[in-house]
Amino acid sequence: MDGASLVAAEKNLTREERTEQMFLRASGITDIAEQQACLDEIVLLNAGVAEALAGRYAQRGADLDDLVQVAYLGLVKAVQGYRIGEGPGFLAYAVPTISGEIKRYFRDHGWMVRPPRRLQELRSAAVTSAADLEQTWGRPPTKAEVAKDLGVPVAELAEAEQSRAGYSALSLDAPVRSDGSIPLGDLLVDEGDEFSRIDDAEMLRPALATLSPRDRQILLLRFVRGLTQEQIGREIGVSQMQVSRLLSRILAGLREQLEVPV
Repeated sequence: MDGASLVAAEKNLTREERTEQMFLRASGITDIAEQQACLDEIVLLNAGVAEALAGRYAQRGADLDDLVQVAYLGLVKAVQGYRIGEGPGFLAYAVPTISGEIKRYFRDHGWMVRPPRRLQELRSAAVTSAADLEQTWGRPPTKAEVAKDLGVPVAELAEAEQSRAGYSALSLDAPVRSDGSIPLGDLLVDEGDEFSRIDDAEMLRPALATLSPRDRQILLLRFVRGLTQEQIGREIGVSQMQVSRLLSRILAGLREQLEVPV
């Protein structure tokens, strides 16, 4: 087969077939520099795979350019670690390698405020579950359906969803109006100004007095000692879901008592 025919034949091959051919070619090269050049070509040939995988994680709070760079790193590792003839093919090896590299990036660098590991893992599982259910049913699943699929309470799933706010933080100089006249920092309460809290404390005191000892204990554990709902549950002998419901009821009652009639 002449050179022109060889080029035409290669153009008709799929990317996976061309990749396997180039791995086979690289395995027969003894010169290290030439072999590396061949592997570099494989990286370039499959760069689109890395970019597509990075795009799947683009809406999770990290910069897309950073994710693409991490995905490229995963692709390079996959090319270096792949052994032709061992396994079903390069893509089957490369996809989990690249995805794992991206997930490690989120785990190690993606959080401004790091939530508990269980919430990170639950949120990741929820994203996967929702995508699988939507593909199966042809419609987006409800939160209750995702929670049932994962075998967790809806309240725990909601807590995991709230943890996504930990991926990023707003600057205190960020404008809160379209004209940029008021920065966010100007609207935040100065926690160091104890005098400004006196009125709030005096209004709250009679409302707290109406609560049962158990309700006051729950508020103490949550807002003074800073315990999580799961820790509070162990402290008072109820489930985390029950703690969530109790807190919602207590806070709703306090808000109702503190509302100023118009």
